[in-house]
Amino acid sequence: MKIAIASDHGGFELKASLKKHLDEEKIEYIDCGTDSTESCDYPDFAEKACRLVQKGEATYACLICGTGIGMCIAANKMKGIRAALCGDTFSAHFTRAHNDANVITMGARVIGPGLAEFILDEFLKTPFEGGRHARRIGKIAKIEEDESHV
Repeated sequence: MKIAIASDHGGFELKASLKKHLDEEKIEYIDCGTDSTESCDYPDFAEKACRLVQKGEATYACLICGTGIGMCIAANKMKGIRAALCGDTFSAHFTRAHNDANVITMGARVIGPGLAEFILDEFLKTPFEGGRHARRIGKIAKIEEDESHV
């Protein structure tokens, strides 16, 4: 498993904390920026991390901005990306189990580092259940494909 992790300036400090946690858990990651708290544009970093997921160079992406909302919106514009904003472990569990999400977003101004670690751990350890949920993911993929022809 390899994680693409990215943030904007608002999520930079939480990203640093999560990278330390990933190191402790011996989970490989690729840091897709940003590299400071200097103001920057979150779509640039969401795209960079999600491209790695699209290409199969990362299993999942973890995106952090102030609220997690902007990163989630940007990520979900990309083909094959199913991003979910999670602020609790219940949501992190079920977005993997039922939605097969491949991107998690979090808000650094909403949750602290300890909770963010628990949320990320739950996301990473939860398998997709398949079954009826796979049928629904297929329908989402069809919507995505149809939309690209509009």
